[in-house]
Amino acid sequence: MTFDLAAIRAQFPGLDDPVKGKPFAYLDSAATAQKPRAVLDALDHFLRVEYGTVHRGLYRRSVISTKRYEDARTAVARFLNANREQIVFTGGCTDAVNLVAWAWGRSHLKPGDRVLVTGMEHHAMIVPWQITSAITGAELIHCPILDDGSLDLEAFDRLLDGRVKLVGITHVANSLGTVNPVAELTRKAHTVGAKVLIDAAQSAPHRKLDVRQLDCDFLVFAGHKVYGPTGIGVLYGKTEVLESMPPWRGGGEMIEKVAFTGSTFARPPARFEAGTPPIAEAIGLAAACDWLSALGWDAVEAAERELYAYAETQLATIPGLKRIGTAPDRCTVLSFTMPGAHPADIAAVLDMENVAIRAGHHCAQPVMTRFGIPATARASLGVYTTREDIDRLTTGLRTVAKLFG
Repeated sequence: MTFDLAAIRAQFPGLDDPVKGKPFAYLDSAATAQKPRAVLDALDHFLRVEYGTVHRGLYRRSVISTKRYEDARTAVARFLNANREQIVFTGGCTDAVNLVAWAWGRSHLKPGDRVLVTGMEHHAMIVPWQITSAITGAELIHCPILDDGSLDLEAFDRLLDGRVKLVGITHVANSLGTVNPVAELTRKAHTVGAKVLIDAAQSAPHRKLDVRQLDCDFLVFAGHKVYGPTGIGVLYGKTEVLESMPPWRGGGEMIEKVAFTGSTFARPPARFEAGTPPIAEAIGLAAACDWLSALGWDAVEAAERELYAYAETQLATIPGLKRIGTAPDRCTVLSFTMPGAHPADIAAVLDMENVAIRAGHHCAQPVMTRFGIPATARASLGVYTTREDIDRLTTGLRTVAKLFG
């Protein structure tokens, strides 16, 4: 399938934002992605002419809304090669991890058990397990990362034993761009009886995901990073694992029967979707998943791989620039520091050129501690990113080098 970058970019109204004659170079897709017209139109149409509550009414609008909402679940299942009853809609990726930590962790972990995560995790894969470990008596441990930002696989093997009940792994590290061998790590974890939770927030927009091939027990991703709305995320779980979990929130729609003497609960996924769900957001997410898949994953990956290589070549020409994260397998994220310039300074200078990047610890403070730095500047790519965007980034960074060098 041909990857027509100009045609793809034209579908994103948010990119048409020149300032003082300077076109907008959006290089912060790892934080949140811009939205194509397919998503905007799906949201607009639903909210204008179809909106109603779901699962609660027999009138026409409610029936339409319910069908659209459940069709969205089917679309997300197709996106992951899962079954629809394995898809739980959440408030976001962080919300999905918290769901697993609360519902699975608090009912399955006990003193002496361990949760093993990597040293490159987002805070969302660390803090929920710290809270759960404090309550259950389990222990949170982490696998260190090497100087190039790759996972220390020998240490992983040493740490993985029968005490480990869950392994939490980021597929693509948001602070480094490191791509972890999640299928291999999942296989190893299963040999000691551990469950596996994959954080696919950064991989879902860039690589085809197949939960059957990965054989993970859980996988989470965020709607807004796959060109969909904010306020919605996805938890995939194996059917038997979801059924072993108690609810984590109580309310409407997650029950079978309620009485003052006690309640019984619905089967997954309804068990984990208490209250009125993010209806419009689910429909927008479905549109995003279908739109992204229709581009053709081979074409997307090839185009982004070529652009990433070009970006790395260009950054290598900047005096003093130091890359943070040079693992052999990496993608989408380019983190760096520059002598004399705080990452916030770098971002501010680039913003004056209408180039948007991220600056900070990227909700990965343990990574910053590992490399002995307070923060990095981070440029990240999307399907709409062009060589011209990279060239304008490079030009801006040369200005930074002159100002602070």
